[in-house]
Amino acid sequence: MNTPLKTAAGQPDAVLTEIIRNGVLAVTEEMKTNLMRTAYNMIIYEALDFTVGLFTAEGETISIGIGLPSFIRGMANTVKAKLAYYGRDGIAPGDILVTNDAYITGSHLNHFTFSQPVFVNGELTAWSCCMAHWPDVGGSLGGVTSDIYSEGLQIPILKYRDGERVNEDLVRIIRTNVRLADRAMGDLRAQIVAVSTGHKRFTELLQRYGREPVLAAIANIMDRSEAAARARTRSIPDGVYEAESFMDDDGLDIGSRVPIKVRVIKKGDELTVDLSEVSPQVRGFFNSGPSTGYSCAQVAYKCLTSPTDYPINEGSFRPLKVILPEGTVVSAVKPAAMRKWMTFPMTVVDTIFKAMVSAIPERTIAAHHADLVIAMFHGIAPKDGQFFIGFVGPTGGGWGAKKTEDGMSGVVCSNDGDTHNSPCEQLESKYPILIERHALRSGSGGAGKHRGGLGTEVVVRARATISVDVQSDRMHCAPWGLEGGHAGLPNVVFVCPKGEDPDAMVTAKIRSQRLRVGDRLYLRAGGGGGFGLPEEREPEMVAHDVAQGYVEANQAAAVYKVQLTDEGLVDVAATAKVRSA
Repeated sequence: MNTPLKTAAGQPDAVLTEIIRNGVLAVTEEMKTNLMRTAYNMIIYEALDFTVGLFTAEGETISIGIGLPSFIRGMANTVKAKLAYYGRDGIAPGDILVTNDAYITGSHLNHFTFSQPVFVNGELTAWSCCMAHWPDVGGSLGGVTSDIYSEGLQIPILKYRDGERVNEDLVRIIRTNVRLADRAMGDLRAQIVAVSTGHKRFTELLQRYGREPVLAAIANIMDRSEAAARARTRSIPDGVYEAESFMDDDGLDIGSRVPIKVRVIKKGDELTVDLSEVSPQVRGFFNSGPSTGYSCAQVAYKCLTSPTDYPINEGSFRPLKVILPEGTVVSAVKPAAMRKWMTFPMTVVDTIFKAMVSAIPERTIAAHHADLVIAMFHGIAPKDGQFFIGFVGPTGGGWGAKKTEDGMSGVVCSNDGDTHNSPCEQLESKYPILIERHALRSGSGGAGKHRGGLGTEVVVRARATISVDVQSDRMHCAPWGLEGGHAGLPNVVFVCPKGEDPDAMVTAKIRSQRLRVGDRLYLRAGGGGGFGLPEEREPEMVAHDVAQGYVEANQAAAVYKVQLTDEGLVDVAATAKVRSA
C-alpha cells in the first residue's frame, strides 16, 4: 500500500478539503482548455488525444484531466522516472522536462510528455504534466513495424528548459526529424502553455491557502478516496475469478491468435489483478509498456469500485495490487514495436469485467468494440501540392450492455475515453477526401435482455491518390455478451475500388494501400455485447428498436421471439405463444 502524504498541518477541515478538491479539478480543466485552444493538429484540439495532470512531489496523482484513461498510470510513472533520473537536487524552478520514451509512458513515440516542477520557497512541492499526441515523429508512415527504431525519433528524459534557458539543440533535433515541423513546433508550444497553466494555477492555490494546508487537504482527499474504494472492494465476494479472450493477430503473423487471460483475486478490502498469463510480447506493433499494463488494472478497478470519485487520484488505487511480469503485450521491453500500443489493453480491461460477472454482475459490462477503427493516410494535396498526414476516426462503436440497461451506441472505445471523432467538414476541408456516409450499423448490437450498443459505419471516398493504413483488430473476436447475451458484430474494414461491389470485399488489416480517385474506404465499428437472455427483453422495447432501425425485423422474431404486426406493433398473443414454447 502506498504511504499517504505526511504534513505538519494535521487534518484539514471539510471546507478547505472541498475547496482544494474543486480547485485541482479547475486547474486540470483549464490546462485542457488552453492546450486545445493553442494546438496545431486536429488530433489534439478536435479528437482530444491528450491527458493533463497534477502530481505530488513524489509523482502521485492529484488530479487528471482525462483524455486517455490508459494514462492514469503512465503520466505518474513518467513523472517518477524524471525525478529518479535527475534527483531532487538536479531539478530547479523554471525547469521543464520532456520524454517520449515508449517504455516509460507505456505507449508509442507519438506521445510527447512535458512536466514542470512546482516549487514553494525552494522546496519541490508538485508537478504539472501534459501528454499529447503528435501525428508525426519521423519513422515509417505506414505498414508494419517490428521494432521501436523504425517508429520514429526517441527522446530520452531531457530538460526542454533548464531554468529559463530553452534547449535549442533539442528543438533543432526534433524539427529535423519530423515531416511537418511547423505543426510539431506549434503542438510543442501548446503543451508548454498547458504545463505552465498548471504550474501557475496550482502555485496560486498554494500561495492563497498555504503549502502545508493544501498538501494536508490533498492527503485527506486521497485518504477518503482510499476508504471509499476499500468499502466497495469489501462488498465483492472473496474468491478467485478468471476469464480469457483473444486478439486476432499481431499484424505480422496474420490469423495467429494472441491469447488474453486474466485472474482476479479478491480478499478482504484488497483486490489483485494477475496479468502474468497475458500473451508474451509480439513481433508486430501491438505491444505496450508496463505503465499501460498497470493502467488496465486501474481502469477496471476504478470502474468497479469508485467510478464517480473525483478528482482521479492515487488514493483510489491503494487497495489494488497488480501482478505484471515484464515481457507481455502490456509490459513489453525494448526493442518491442509499440506503434499500436492502445489496441490490446482495452480487451484486457473487458476481460477483467468478464471475469467479475459471476461475483458482481450488477457492476460489470459486456464487451465493446475495443478498437479505434481509425484510418491513417498521407499524400500530396492537389490544391497546393503540399504533403499532408491525416486521419479519419476514431470511429465510434457499440459499448456492451449492463445488467440494468442497454449499451451506448456510437461511442469511442475505452482506451480513448473522452476523445472525439473529427467533424466531417473539417476533414473534407483539410484533406482530399469525401465522407459519403456516417451512420449507425443496423443490427450490430448484441441481442439480450439489455441490448448492446450499435457500431457505426463510415464510408470515405478518395478525391486524390492517397495512401491509407488501417490496423484494426477484433474483427474475429466479436464483442461477447454476458449471462446469455449475444455477441455484437465485430469490426470490419476494407477498401472497395471504384466500380466494385462492397459486399464482395473481404475484411482485413489494410497496410499502406494506395487509393485512387473514386476508391472507397469502409470503416465499420463493431457493436457491444448483450446482457441477459434476448427472449427476456420487453416486447415493446424490441418493437421500438425495430421502428428505429436498431434491430432488423427478422431479428425480432428469430432472436428476441417477438411477433410484430404489419404496423410494427407487438402481437401480444403470438409473442406469448412463441416465448412460452
